[in-house]
Amino acid sequence: MIQFLKAQASSLIATVADFLVTIVCKEILGMWYLLANILGVISGGLVNFWINRDWVFNGREKAARYQAIRYFVIWTGNLLLNAAGVWLLTQYSSFNYLVSKTVVSLVVGWTYNYFLQKNYVFK
Repeated sequence: MIQFLKAQASSLIATVADFLVTIVCKEILGMWYLLANILGVISGGLVNFWINRDWVFNGREKAARYQAIRYFVIWTGNLLLNAAGVWLLTQYSSFNYLVSKTVVSLVVGWTYNYFLQKNYVFK
């Protein structure tokens, strides 16, 4: 349970980075919401990898290169799920892009990221 809670804390920190980058790119730089979302997911993914590696899953004993490759594979799926979900919800439900991003981030984080990172990336 402690590891799960640490993973959720890591995810929260990564989510803050993700949302900050997304909002800055969309609202200040005027980017298309989907591109801003993708750049936010990339930023959050980098933050999440390093926190998970060092703190959540104690992955320092293993080679970072192999973990990074496995993380990239899982994270690519995460990026695709996030981009598709945000686009679908924003385009077809008339949700604001931030509402769509919040819903999709929660669903993907709870159903996809934690289990694959624990059992594949940092095992």
